[in-house]
Amino acid sequence: MLEELDIRNLGPIREATIAPAAGMTAITGETGAGKSMLLSAIRLVSGGAAESSRVSAGADEAWAQAIFALSDDAVASEHSGDTNDAGSGDADSGFTGAAAAVAKAHDAGVDPEDGELFLSRTVRASGRSRAVLGGKSVPRSVLGAIAGELVTIHGQTDQLKIAASSRQREFLDRVAGDEAELAAYRKAWDALAAMDERLERLRSQESSARQQADYLRESIDRINRIDPQPGEDEELKARRERIENAADIAQGVGSALGALDASQVDVDAADGASAVELINHAVTSLRAIRVGGTFAEQADRLESINADLGDVVFALSQELGDEGSVEDLDQINGRIHELGDLTRRWGPTLADVLAWRDKAAFDLEDLDASPEKVAELESERQTLYDAALAAADVLSAARVAAAADLGARVTEELGSLAMLGASLEVRVTPRDKADDPLGPYGRDDIAFLFTPFEGSPQLPMGKSASGGELSRLMLALELVAADTRGGADQTFIFDEVDAGVGGKAAVELGKRLARLARSAQVIVVTHLAQVASWADAQFVVTKEPPDADDDDLGVVTTIAEVNGETRVHEIARMLSGSESEASLDHAREILSDSRLTLPLAGAGAAGD
Repeated sequence: MLEELDIRNLGPIREATIAPAAGMTAITGETGAGKSMLLSAIRLVSGGAAESSRVSAGADEAWAQAIFALSDDAVASEHSGDTNDAGSGDADSGFTGAAAAVAKAHDAGVDPEDGELFLSRTVRASGRSRAVLGGKSVPRSVLGAIAGELVTIHGQTDQLKIAASSRQREFLDRVAGDEAELAAYRKAWDALAAMDERLERLRSQESSARQQADYLRESIDRINRIDPQPGEDEELKARRERIENAADIAQGVGSALGALDASQVDVDAADGASAVELINHAVTSLRAIRVGGTFAEQADRLESINADLGDVVFALSQELGDEGSVEDLDQINGRIHELGDLTRRWGPTLADVLAWRDKAAFDLEDLDASPEKVAELESERQTLYDAALAAADVLSAARVAAAADLGARVTEELGSLAMLGASLEVRVTPRDKADDPLGPYGRDDIAFLFTPFEGSPQLPMGKSASGGELSRLMLALELVAADTRGGADQTFIFDEVDAGVGGKAAVELGKRLARLARSAQVIVVTHLAQVASWADAQFVVTKEPPDADDDDLGVVTTIAEVNGETRVHEIARMLSGSESEASLDHAREILSDSRLTLPLAGAGAAGD
């Protein structure tokens, strides 16, 4: 419910605050007084286009704020645990109206404060605007999404939205109360859409998959043919280095062995006594000393050194004659080249090459099985399609039944709204697409076909009615929806609904607006006393000339609520343009007669 609307420097309105009634509120005033600025303010906080030309003369910026009071149930939805899923507010989210607005605000990082949501918009004279939700700057599209769940404007331009087939489908679903059927279908459709996406991806990749499979198969065969072993290339490089340096190795090892132990080499090549011999001689000399102590200890140490030398001599002797031949070098170089080619392609190490081969083998299994996989998924897809088609049939049946009832009841309401001979047909037809009739919201094409007067051709809604006729048609639709589904938990704003209406039809129009206000908040901009008299609250928009000291500000518009005798005088002015005793008596009579048998929800009786 719109609890308060605050306006500053918007067109001729310098400052105004409106607190609409919970039931029906009438906005009245002379033609050209600025009643349209109220709708401009609502559109502004609803994310509409920001026009710098609407900023009051001499002001730097215009500002509007709407405060919405939310029901306890809507606020409780914030803590239901499903808030993130409900952010869209569509049929499959589980939330609509105020609950969906709360969910979308939560997604934007704002939660209701004391059961209220604050939406505001600032428009600078330079043209830039700023949208604010609960004190936090947000994109204006966020305001539009939230306000769209809380306010419905039926004006000359706004109500043309109902001409869209998607809006007509949404309205029919709302009246039909087919949330369960639609949710079941959407679940089946989502599963089918996911399968179609998966199949499309596989089919588009089929050609590249074959090429990839050929590449993997050839690569695996090549690696297996060479049969590398981890670290093999490093061992071969070390062996090649020995062969290439065989002469230096032989000379160096032979010379070292000759110096350490002459018995390991050609005696003739040995040059004098070797180290082993000299150490053995030293040990013998020390042992010959009959005095113990340090001499024996040093002899033990030399024997230990000699033992280490023996190990070194043995190790070096194993290296003699093991360098390999030229033929071995050719084979080693060839093998190193083969292994190097593998590491360049799938390395950097042979261990990486082997790991790539093993993974490629698994990938190849999946690629080779892709034709069979496609066939398997196509079978699953048919099962999902059959389930979605069955769910669509159930949804269609609910829509067809609701469409017939909606059309008949709206036609009946139109007769009471000075539109005798007018009728509405809500047509539900299977989608004309034989290969695949299903869509995200079922298999139905839905059309609202309006006949404005008897004998007129039946035309799509939105293309066959004037602004006033379309407003009254929308009122009839909202009335039937409210009677069928109960409270709409929304604010409805009607503009031009009384165009071309007078007399008894005007009384019936006001009565029906008041009837809608039993279950929803209704704000109507009207010039008819017979409509305004049914309101729980009435605000008058008045033009006032500028002060003599500040005449460059131009005409100023004021907005004030009227009650009691003040309201009687306004109704009299609307009736006859004068405030004579006769017109005042007539005004009191109209206000007295403008009462519904049942009180309006959340408000006192009209005229109090």
